[in-house]
Amino acid sequence: MSAGDVTTEGVIAAVGAKRGYLLPYHKMLATHDPALLAAYDAFYQQLTLTEKVLPPREKEIVWIALLAAAREGVGSLHLKRGIAAGLTLEEIAAAVALSAASESFAAFAFAAEHWSEWTPDAVTTAGYRALVATARGPIEPRVAELALVLCHAARKGEAAMRLHMTVYFGLGGTPAALSEALAFLFLPLGGNMLIDAVEIWHRAAADLGLPPPFVE
Repeated sequence: MSAGDVTTEGVIAAVGAKRGYLLPYHKMLATHDPALLAAYDAFYQQLTLTEKVLPPREKEIVWIALLAAAREGVGSLHLKRGIAAGLTLEEIAAAVALSAASESFAAFAFAAEHWSEWTPDAVTTAGYRALVATARGPIEPRVAELALVLCHAARKGEAAMRLHMTVYFGLGGTPAALSEALAFLFLPLGGNMLIDAVEIWHRAAADLGLPPPFVE
């Protein structure tokens, strides 16, 4: 469909049929700029509806953890998609628990910086990793590490992203899957957050010998 062929009625029907819901901004764009809504809908389709590297179950685990980190309640549709993809309630709860555990990183880092005589970095890192191991429950470690990268990307947490990317790649994670997951930041947090996340990955790749996000 070319831009000249896009109509308010046609694009709103297509968006509603594809997603099963309509948001206020869908209706606004359909009214005032249906071509933009059609272009956005194609972007959304490729971003998260089209199956690429991440299997549906893994994709929804990452989404749930990210949305909890971003405090984005509108994203509850991803819990429904998770169930449709075969996630159990225990796995959904574990995805939320991973997001919650990620928030403890800042407290551990504070203790390592200010009370290093009593809580050196090795001790606080071990404590954090123990919380993560408990929180992930039935979720595969590689998938849990990917979800945690996204949780920390939502807060521009460079040190924590470096930690989890190192473990993620060590467990067999791939740059293509990490790229797909980081692109999810577009929706709840915007393009600027994605810029920061990719820059953190780029620096970490150079400093730690990790697979890079792109070839120079």
